[in-house]
Amino acid sequence: MDPTTDNAGNTGEPGRARASLEALRAEISKAVVGQDPAVTGLVVALLCRGHVLLEGVPGVAKTLLVRALASALELDTKRVQFTPDLMPSDITGSLVYDTRTAEFSFQPGPVFTNLLLADEINRTPPKTQSSLLEAMEERQVTLDGTPRPLPDPFLVAATQNPVEYEGTYPLPEAQLDRFLLKLTIPLPSRQEEIDVLTRHADGFNPRDLHAAGVRPVAGPADLEAARAAVAKTTISPEITAYVVDICRATRESPSLTLGVSPRGATALLATARAWAWLTGRDYVIPDDVKALALPTLRHRVQLRPEAEMEGVTADSVINAILTHVPVPR
Repeated sequence: MDPTTDNAGNTGEPGRARASLEALRAEISKAVVGQDPAVTGLVVALLCRGHVLLEGVPGVAKTLLVRALASALELDTKRVQFTPDLMPSDITGSLVYDTRTAEFSFQPGPVFTNLLLADEINRTPPKTQSSLLEAMEERQVTLDGTPRPLPDPFLVAATQNPVEYEGTYPLPEAQLDRFLLKLTIPLPSRQEEIDVLTRHADGFNPRDLHAAGVRPVAGPADLEAARAAVAKTTISPEITAYVVDICRATRESPSLTLGVSPRGATALLATARAWAWLTGRDYVIPDDVKALALPTLRHRVQLRPEAEMEGVTADSVINAILTHVPVPR
Protein backbone atom coordinates (compact mmCIF):
# COMPACT_ATOMS: atom_id res chain seq x y z
CA MET A 1 0.00 0.00 0.00
CA ASP A 2 1.18 3.53 -0.79
CA PRO A 3 2.36 5.05 2.52
CA THR A 4 0.39 8.21 1.73
CA THR A 5 -2.86 6.24 1.56
CA ASP A 6 -4.32 4.42 4.56
CA ASN A 7 -6.99 1.72 4.81
CA ALA A 8 -9.68 4.32 5.38
CA GLY A 9 -8.92 5.89 2.04
CA ASN A 10 -7.21 8.92 3.56
CA THR A 11 -4.52 10.36 1.33
CA GLY A 12 -1.88 13.03 1.83
CA GLU A 13 -1.04 14.16 5.36
CA PRO A 14 -3.50 11.85 7.21
CA GLY A 15 -2.19 8.83 5.31
CA ARG A 16 1.43 9.73 6.01
CA ALA A 17 0.63 10.43 9.65
CA ARG A 18 -0.99 7.04 10.10
CA ALA A 19 1.93 5.28 8.39
CA SER A 20 4.35 7.11 10.68
CA LEU A 21 2.43 6.17 13.83
CA GLU A 22 2.22 2.56 12.65
CA ALA A 23 6.02 2.57 12.36
CA LEU A 24 6.29 3.42 16.06
CA ARG A 25 5.67 -0.17 17.12
CA ALA A 26 8.60 -1.49 15.09
CA GLU A 27 10.87 1.32 16.28
CA ILE A 28 10.04 0.91 19.97
CA SER A 29 10.49 -2.86 19.69
CA LYS A 30 14.21 -2.18 19.17
CA ALA A 31 14.34 -1.25 22.86
CA VAL A 32 11.26 -2.88 24.41
CA VAL A 33 10.27 -6.51 23.89
CA GLY A 34 6.51 -7.01 23.54
CA GLN A 35 4.13 -4.54 25.27
CA ASP A 36 2.32 -3.73 21.99
CA PRO A 37 -0.96 -2.91 23.83
CA ALA A 38 0.86 -0.36 26.00
CA VAL A 39 2.49 1.24 22.96
CA THR A 40 -0.90 1.49 21.25
CA GLY A 41 -2.45 2.93 24.42
CA LEU A 42 0.19 5.66 24.63
CA VAL A 43 -0.39 6.58 20.98
CA VAL A 44 -4.16 6.69 21.56
CA ALA A 45 -3.59 9.00 24.53
CA LEU A 46 -1.46 11.34 22.41
CA LEU A 47 -4.15 11.41 19.72
CA CYS A 48 -6.80 12.24 22.33
CA ARG A 49 -4.62 14.71 24.24
CA GLY A 50 -4.97 12.50 27.31
CA HIS A 51 -2.73 11.07 30.01
CA VAL A 52 -1.79 7.52 30.97
CA LEU A 53 -1.38 5.64 34.22
CA LEU A 54 1.00 2.69 33.82
CA GLU A 55 0.66 -0.03 36.43
CA GLY A 56 3.07 -2.92 36.75
CA VAL A 57 5.60 -4.53 39.04
CA PRO A 58 9.14 -3.12 39.02
CA GLY A 59 11.36 -4.21 36.15
CA VAL A 60 8.84 -4.57 33.31
CA ALA A 61 10.25 -1.64 31.26
CA LYS A 62 7.65 1.02 32.10
CA THR A 63 10.25 3.80 32.13
CA LEU A 64 12.07 2.43 29.09
CA LEU A 65 8.79 2.29 27.18
CA VAL A 66 8.09 6.01 27.69
CA ARG A 67 11.68 6.98 26.86
CA ALA A 68 11.60 4.89 23.68
CA LEU A 69 8.29 6.46 22.65
CA ALA A 70 9.70 9.96 23.14
CA SER A 71 12.77 9.10 21.04
CA ALA A 72 10.72 7.56 18.25
CA LEU A 73 8.42 10.60 18.17
CA GLU A 74 11.25 13.15 18.51
CA LEU A 75 9.63 14.65 21.59
CA ASP A 76 11.21 16.20 24.66
CA THR A 77 10.84 14.08 27.79
CA LYS A 78 11.64 14.52 31.48
CA ARG A 79 11.46 12.10 34.39
CA VAL A 80 10.53 12.90 37.98
CA GLN A 81 11.02 10.32 40.72
CA PHE A 82 8.12 10.90 43.11
CA THR A 83 9.20 10.63 46.75
CA PRO A 84 7.58 11.56 50.10
CA ASP A 85 9.64 14.78 50.35
CA LEU A 86 8.88 16.02 46.81
CA MET A 87 7.34 19.50 46.79
CA PRO A 88 4.88 20.94 44.21
CA SER A 89 7.49 23.49 43.10
CA ASP A 90 9.83 20.60 42.25
CA ILE A 91 7.37 19.73 39.47
CA THR A 92 5.83 23.01 38.34
CA GLY A 93 8.78 25.36 38.89
CA SER A 94 9.18 28.41 41.11
CA LEU A 95 9.98 32.11 41.26
CA VAL A 96 13.67 32.76 41.91
CA TYR A 97 15.05 36.10 43.10
CA ASP A 98 17.77 37.45 40.83
CA THR A 99 20.16 39.64 42.82
CA ARG A 100 21.52 41.26 39.66
CA THR A 101 18.15 42.60 38.51
CA ALA A 102 16.46 42.70 41.94
CA GLU A 103 13.50 40.90 40.36
CA PHE A 104 11.89 37.51 40.57
CA SER A 105 12.16 35.29 37.49
CA PHE A 106 10.28 32.10 36.74
CA GLN A 107 12.33 28.92 36.59
CA PRO A 108 10.26 26.24 34.78
CA GLY A 109 9.98 22.83 36.41
CA PRO A 110 10.14 19.45 34.65
CA VAL A 111 6.42 19.61 33.82
CA PHE A 112 7.34 21.93 30.93
CA THR A 113 8.03 19.12 28.49
CA ASN A 114 6.19 16.97 25.94
CA LEU A 115 6.26 13.65 27.81
CA LEU A 116 6.49 13.81 31.59
CA LEU A 117 7.31 10.50 33.24
CA ALA A 118 5.93 10.67 36.79
CA ASP A 119 7.68 7.64 38.26
CA GLU A 120 5.93 5.98 41.24
CA ILE A 121 3.41 8.81 41.50
CA ASN A 122 1.71 7.20 44.51
CA ARG A 123 4.84 7.63 46.66
CA THR A 124 4.36 11.38 47.09
CA PRO A 125 1.75 13.06 49.35
CA PRO A 126 -1.59 14.32 47.92
CA LYS A 127 -0.43 17.96 48.03
CA THR A 128 2.31 17.21 45.50
CA GLN A 129 0.11 14.85 43.48
CA SER A 130 -2.46 17.62 43.14
CA SER A 131 0.12 19.98 41.65
CA LEU A 132 -0.29 18.00 38.44
CA LEU A 133 -4.07 18.48 38.26
CA GLU A 134 -4.02 21.90 36.59
CA ALA A 135 -1.27 20.84 34.21
CA MET A 136 -3.16 17.69 33.18
CA GLU A 137 -6.56 19.33 32.78
CA GLU A 138 -5.82 22.93 31.70
CA ARG A 139 -2.38 22.31 30.12
CA GLN A 140 -0.96 25.25 31.97
CA VAL A 141 0.73 26.10 35.26
CA THR A 142 -0.42 29.13 37.26
CA LEU A 143 2.14 30.69 39.58
CA ASP A 144 1.77 34.04 41.30
CA GLY A 145 -1.46 34.59 39.38
CA THR A 146 0.17 34.18 35.97
CA PRO A 147 -0.87 31.23 33.78
CA ARG A 148 1.98 29.69 31.80
CA PRO A 149 1.01 27.36 28.93
CA LEU A 150 2.64 23.95 28.56
CA PRO A 151 4.08 22.66 25.27
CA ASP A 152 1.91 20.77 22.80
CA PRO A 153 1.83 17.80 22.69
CA PHE A 154 1.84 17.24 26.45
CA LEU A 155 1.34 13.86 28.07
CA VAL A 156 1.79 12.68 31.65
CA ALA A 157 2.75 9.02 31.89
CA ALA A 158 2.57 8.10 35.57
CA THR A 159 3.72 4.75 36.92
CA GLN A 160 2.73 2.92 40.07
CA ASN A 161 3.48 -0.45 41.65
CA PRO A 162 0.32 -2.55 42.22
CA VAL A 163 1.77 -4.85 44.88
CA GLU A 164 3.59 -2.58 47.32
CA TYR A 165 1.45 -0.25 49.44
CA GLU A 166 3.76 0.58 52.36
CA GLY A 167 4.73 4.24 52.24
CA THR A 168 2.33 5.07 49.41
CA TYR A 169 -0.52 7.54 49.02
CA PRO A 170 -3.32 6.12 46.82
CA LEU A 171 -4.45 8.52 44.11
CA PRO A 172 -7.85 10.08 44.89
CA GLU A 173 -10.74 9.40 42.51
CA ALA A 174 -10.66 13.00 41.25
CA GLN A 175 -7.07 12.57 40.06
CA LEU A 176 -7.58 9.07 38.70
CA ASP A 177 -10.40 10.45 36.57
CA ARG A 178 -7.91 12.86 34.95
CA PHE A 179 -6.07 9.92 33.38
CA LEU A 180 -7.50 8.95 30.01
CA LEU A 181 -6.21 5.36 30.23
CA LYS A 182 -4.92 2.97 32.84
CA LEU A 183 -2.62 0.44 31.18
CA THR A 184 -1.46 -2.68 32.99
CA ILE A 185 2.06 -3.76 32.06
CA PRO A 186 2.25 -7.56 32.43
CA LEU A 187 5.28 -9.73 33.03
CA PRO A 188 6.75 -10.99 29.75
CA SER A 189 6.13 -14.46 28.40
CA ARG A 190 8.91 -17.04 28.63
CA GLN A 191 10.08 -16.41 25.05
CA GLU A 192 9.93 -12.63 25.50
CA GLU A 193 12.02 -12.91 28.67
CA ILE A 194 14.56 -15.03 26.79
CA ASP A 195 14.69 -12.30 24.12
CA VAL A 196 15.28 -9.64 26.79
CA LEU A 197 18.17 -11.55 28.34
CA THR A 198 19.66 -12.32 24.92
CA ARG A 199 19.68 -8.62 24.06
CA HIS A 200 21.43 -7.76 27.32
CA ALA A 201 23.97 -10.53 26.75
CA ASP A 202 24.67 -9.02 23.32
CA GLY A 203 25.44 -5.63 24.87
CA PHE A 204 22.08 -3.83 24.88
CA ASN A 205 22.20 -0.76 27.14
CA PRO A 206 18.72 0.55 28.10
CA ARG A 207 20.26 3.94 28.94
CA ASP A 208 21.53 4.42 25.37
CA LEU A 209 18.58 4.25 23.00
CA HIS A 210 20.59 5.74 20.16
CA ALA A 211 23.00 2.81 20.28
CA ALA A 212 19.99 0.46 20.28
CA GLY A 213 18.98 1.94 16.92
CA VAL A 214 15.87 3.85 18.03
CA ARG A 215 15.36 6.69 15.55
CA PRO A 216 12.60 9.31 15.13
CA VAL A 217 9.92 7.99 12.75
CA ALA A 218 7.25 10.61 13.49
CA GLY A 219 6.97 14.04 15.02
CA PRO A 220 4.57 16.72 16.31
CA ALA A 221 3.42 17.54 12.75
CA ASP A 222 2.38 13.91 12.22
CA LEU A 223 0.48 13.96 15.51
CA GLU A 224 -1.34 17.14 14.55
CA ALA A 225 -2.34 15.69 11.16
CA ALA A 226 -3.47 12.48 12.86
CA ARG A 227 -5.56 14.38 15.43
CA ALA A 228 -7.29 16.28 12.63
CA ALA A 229 -8.08 12.99 10.86
CA VAL A 230 -9.37 11.41 14.08
CA ALA A 231 -11.72 14.38 14.58
CA LYS A 232 -13.33 13.57 11.22
CA THR A 233 -13.95 9.93 12.11
CA THR A 234 -17.71 9.33 12.06
CA ILE A 235 -19.61 8.34 15.22
CA SER A 236 -23.19 7.19 14.66
CA PRO A 237 -25.96 7.94 17.19
CA GLU A 238 -26.18 4.18 17.88
CA ILE A 239 -22.51 4.08 18.95
CA THR A 240 -22.98 7.10 21.18
CA ALA A 241 -25.98 5.42 22.83
CA TYR A 242 -23.96 2.19 23.22
CA VAL A 243 -21.22 4.05 25.11
CA VAL A 244 -23.81 5.72 27.35
CA ASP A 245 -25.50 2.37 28.10
CA ILE A 246 -22.18 0.79 29.10
CA CYS A 247 -21.31 3.65 31.45
CA ARG A 248 -24.80 3.79 32.98
CA ALA A 249 -24.61 0.03 33.61
CA THR A 250 -21.52 0.58 35.80
CA ARG A 251 -23.55 2.94 38.00
CA GLU A 252 -26.17 0.23 38.52
CA SER A 253 -23.76 -2.66 39.13
CA PRO A 254 -24.20 -4.27 42.59
CA SER A 255 -20.44 -4.87 42.72
CA LEU A 256 -19.53 -1.18 42.48
CA THR A 257 -19.87 1.76 44.84
CA LEU A 258 -18.74 4.20 42.16
CA GLY A 259 -19.62 3.99 38.48
CA VAL A 260 -18.28 5.80 35.44
CA SER A 261 -18.99 9.54 35.25
CA PRO A 262 -20.06 11.42 32.09
CA ARG A 263 -16.39 12.42 31.72
CA GLY A 264 -15.56 8.72 31.55
CA ALA A 265 -18.20 8.21 28.85
CA THR A 266 -16.68 11.07 26.85
CA ALA A 267 -13.24 9.49 27.27
CA LEU A 268 -14.46 6.11 26.00
CA LEU A 269 -16.01 7.72 22.93
CA ALA A 270 -12.74 9.58 22.23
CA THR A 271 -10.47 6.55 22.64
CA ALA A 272 -12.74 4.34 20.51
CA ARG A 273 -12.64 7.00 17.82
CA ALA A 274 -8.83 7.17 17.87
CA TRP A 275 -8.61 3.36 17.79
CA ALA A 276 -10.97 3.21 14.80
CA TRP A 277 -8.74 5.60 12.88
CA LEU A 278 -5.56 3.76 13.86
CA THR A 279 -7.03 0.49 12.57
CA GLY A 280 -7.81 2.08 9.22
CA ARG A 281 -11.46 3.11 9.39
CA ASP A 282 -13.16 6.49 9.20
CA TYR A 283 -16.10 5.34 11.33
CA VAL A 284 -16.48 3.75 14.77
CA ILE A 285 -17.93 0.27 15.30
CA PRO A 286 -18.94 -1.49 18.57
CA ASP A 287 -15.71 -3.52 18.55
CA ASP A 288 -13.73 -0.27 18.87
CA VAL A 289 -15.68 0.58 22.02
CA LYS A 290 -15.12 -2.91 23.44
CA ALA A 291 -11.40 -2.79 22.65
CA LEU A 292 -10.87 0.39 24.69
CA ALA A 293 -13.44 -0.17 27.44
CA LEU A 294 -11.09 -1.81 29.96
CA PRO A 295 -8.15 0.65 29.81
CA THR A 296 -10.51 3.64 29.66
CA LEU A 297 -12.90 2.64 32.45
CA ARG A 298 -11.07 0.33 34.90
CA HIS A 299 -9.69 3.21 37.01
CA ARG A 300 -12.99 5.12 37.01
CA VAL A 301 -14.97 2.55 39.01
CA GLN A 302 -14.72 1.56 42.67
CA LEU A 303 -15.43 -1.93 43.96
CA ARG A 304 -17.53 -2.67 47.03
CA PRO A 305 -15.34 -4.12 49.82
CA GLU A 306 -17.38 -7.33 49.93
CA ALA A 307 -17.01 -7.83 46.18
CA GLU A 308 -13.28 -7.25 46.42
CA MET A 309 -13.01 -9.86 49.18
CA GLU A 310 -14.74 -12.35 46.89
CA GLY A 311 -12.06 -11.83 44.23
CA VAL A 312 -14.10 -9.57 41.95
CA THR A 313 -12.01 -7.10 39.94
CA ALA A 314 -12.87 -3.93 38.04
CA ASP A 315 -11.94 -5.70 34.81
CA SER A 316 -14.28 -8.61 35.49
CA VAL A 317 -17.19 -6.26 36.25
CA ILE A 318 -16.61 -4.28 33.04
CA ASN A 319 -16.29 -7.46 30.99
CA ALA A 320 -19.59 -8.71 32.41
CA ILE A 321 -21.24 -5.41 31.51
CA LEU A 322 -19.89 -5.62 27.94
CA THR A 323 -21.42 -9.09 27.69
CA HIS A 324 -24.88 -7.98 28.82
CA VAL A 325 -25.30 -4.52 27.26
CA PRO A 326 -27.04 -4.95 23.86
CA VAL A 327 -24.72 -4.29 20.92
CA PRO A 328 -26.13 -1.98 18.20
CA ARG A 329 -26.62 -3.58 14.80
